[in-house]
Amino acid sequence: MTGVREWIERARSERWGILVDLLFAILWVTAVDVFFQFVDGPTWAYYLFMLTGIAVYFGLLWNFELAQRLQQEK
Repeated sequence: MTGVREWIERARSERWGILVDLLFAILWVTAVDVFFQFVDGPTWAYYLFMLTGIAVYFGLLWNFELAQRLQQEK
């Protein structure tokens, strides 16, 4: 049971991060879906764009962390 308590405690302490992650996922999936409704592209491209969201997400996180580090150095 301590594992569940630790998980809940961690989720509470990082709730904004979790909400931002969820918001990004919802926005990305919605944007790709809307785009492919208008373009009517092939299924493989649809899934490729969905997978690209993972790389975009981690790229944004990396850039955000880098920007924070550079701000702290100044």
